[in-house]
Parts: sequence; C-alpha cells; structure tokens
Amino acid sequence: MSNVIMDASAILAFLNQESGSEQITDLIENATIGTVNLSEVIAKLAEIGIPEPEILQILSDLNLEVIPFDERQAQLTGMLRPLTKPLGLSLGDRPCLAPGLLLHQPVITADRQWNQLDLDLEIRVIR
Repeated sequence: MSNVIMDASAILAFLNQESGSEQITDLIENATIGTVNLSEVIAKLAEIGIPEPEILQILSDLNLEVIPFDERQAQLTGMLRPLTKPLGLSLGDRPCLAPGLLLHQPVITADRQWNQLDLDLEIRVIR
C-alpha cells in the first residue's frame, strides 16, 4: 500500500536526477501515481526519444502503484479548476491533487506554485 501520491514532475525530476530528486529516493518504494500523471511521464520520455520498450522498462523498475482516473477523481479534478487556475496549474496537475484529497495522502511535486494552494492536503515540494 502506498503512502504518497507522485506528480509527474516529481517522477521526471527523479529520473533526470534533478534538484530535489534525492527526496524521491526515500519515497518511491511506497508511492502511487495516477494514470493521468503516468501518461504525462510516458509522453515526456517519448518526446525526448526514448523507445517504448525502454520506457516500459523504466516504469516497471519504478514499481509504482498505479491508480485509475475514475469518475470521482474526474469530478473533483473539475471542481479544483477555479482554485488552481489563478496559480497556473494545468489539467495534468489536478488529477494528482484529486487522489491525494480522496485518499488523504500527501502529494509530492516539483512544482513550487503548489505551495500556494489552500487545500486540506499535505503538499510536499521537492525543490
């Protein structure tokens, strides 16, 4: 069972060994990622030319628990738009916040603007 929700930005920072990635090392074994954020990670890796079999191996090695984007998450993601739009959060960001809120688990991100959110949710920014 996981105890944190990972945003795509956190996973990408970890894979690229960017600033803050060392914090992910301690959390990755018990992390969850939603299907929308997983798709974002895959898209970014494909965009830089990593072949599909290698992407699938990278994801397998991460061994993240993957949770589907369901109707309840879709509803909450939509309802978060007015709160998150002024901070510049994207459609890809809100599907990470929704499971955090629904499962009462911290969300991990590399996006600093998430610190400005006023939600009943623990947000950990890695840099």
